[in-house]
Amino acid sequence: MSDALSDARDLPPGPAKVAELDAVVAAADRAGDVRLGFEARLDLVDACLDAAEPARVLGLFAWCRAAADREPLLFSDTELALLRYYHLWAVGTFRASPGVGRAEAEALLDDLERRFREDQRPLFAIHRMRAEIADHLGDLPAARAWLARCTAELPEAGDSEWFSDGQPGDAGFCPSCYPADQAFLHSAWGDWQAAVDAAEPVLRAGASCPEQPERALAAVMIPYLHLGRVDEAVTAHLRSYRGHRLDRSSFPLLADHLRFCALAGLAGRGVDLLATHLGDLDDPYDELSAMRFAAAGTLVCRRATAEGLGDRRVHRPAHGERPAADLTVRELGTVLAAVAATLATRFDARNGTDHQSRLVGDWLAELPVVAGGPIRLDELDDTPLGPLTLEAIIEVLDARGDHYSVDEDGLVGGRWPGAYIQFERLGERREILQVRVVAERRLPATRLVEAYEFCNAWNHDKLMPKVYVHDGGEGLLLLAGEVTTDLEHGATTGQLASLVNAAIATGTTFAAAVADLP
Repeated sequence: MSDALSDARDLPPGPAKVAELDAVVAAADRAGDVRLGFEARLDLVDACLDAAEPARVLGLFAWCRAAADREPLLFSDTELALLRYYHLWAVGTFRASPGVGRAEAEALLDDLERRFREDQRPLFAIHRMRAEIADHLGDLPAARAWLARCTAELPEAGDSEWFSDGQPGDAGFCPSCYPADQAFLHSAWGDWQAAVDAAEPVLRAGASCPEQPERALAAVMIPYLHLGRVDEAVTAHLRSYRGHRLDRSSFPLLADHLRFCALAGLAGRGVDLLATHLGDLDDPYDELSAMRFAAAGTLVCRRATAEGLGDRRVHRPAHGERPAADLTVRELGTVLAAVAATLATRFDARNGTDHQSRLVGDWLAELPVVAGGPIRLDELDDTPLGPLTLEAIIEVLDARGDHYSVDEDGLVGGRWPGAYIQFERLGERREILQVRVVAERRLPATRLVEAYEFCNAWNHDKLMPKVYVHDGGEGLLLLAGEVTTDLEHGATTGQLASLVNAAIATGTTFAAAVADLP
């Protein structure tokens, strides 16, 4: 069964991976193997989040939490620390999906607070979760109060209670990301200057978190507009969108980019963005991001129609039994409005409020903050988008001065400090860039459990690469990782260079961490 779990871990994100992990969980339960059931369920939590099935996370986590409470000696300190992080994730699914019960999520958060108090741990992460839940329910006074408590109790940036230094922590968010979260809340409440004040320190500091500064820039682009800082708003949009357009995990932020275009008097550009990402709505990150995307897309369509672009056609890809179609902007707006309203109604029915429906209505009634001509997009990357080619990869590596080889199948590989790294194009049209890294150091097979613990900790502390253990035979374990990016819509040279640089930097960091193991 351990081999089956290892094979399932190697599968790409999606329904097939969820199904294989479900099978491992079922087999572990039949065999009474609690440890394997625990490991498989934590992997299944990750897989369900990747496959847009957040409603399953609470049940999976509850089983793991109960198992750890019953038999704590079965699990390492690292695993128990990670379980606190999963606890926060599980609570977070309440906002992501209307399929997660309100009472269950609130009870889970109360339980986490109890555990933190018993362990005498700081409660700022709990306060943040309560602020976000109150905001989601429309209780603005409570949301403001909880956010103020969270901010007042934050530790220093280097404190071990942050979850950002590669070691298991308790907060579930890092000091570079929290200001962006804070800014998004202030922006949602119309507190434009407070949003900017929260995020700008991160922008000045040049944060090292992989999500920054793009996420912080996305948080301030609309506040900048309302404050009349138009040039800074445009720059924030352009810089952040270049990173977000290629990253599936950034789908929740696309609504902010669409809404920015509508409010900035750039409805035509908003339609361009909508056409680029419309197919993503059929496989969204979660239902909350789908609702926000549909609402912002509706606003773009309405503004574009008001500007005389209502008859422009946008291609909507086929999905399931639905055939592909070329819809007018006016027709697409009607479709997206129905999607947004349906999801908002589902959230409100679960929440017992009407806040999400009112929020969607407020968005659809927004008018441009800046109209027409004053905004220029001259800072757009003038390098044309191009397909992912072998030549493009080689061009980036040559510009870096790296040494590499290319085999007859177009697989690019080379040695970097502590690691062997490969670049491969996958997919029907070879539009997917996969960068694989294998640490030079091998571990003896007798250290399999330790290797799994190391990889689990890495995957929950770090954004990339996604790492795993592979039995290389002859009694040795390979520790490897991969970074996979879908470039279906192409990439500029600069964008491809950023992806390659990030993959090599994080891959060699991973290899160094393996080398430092006892």
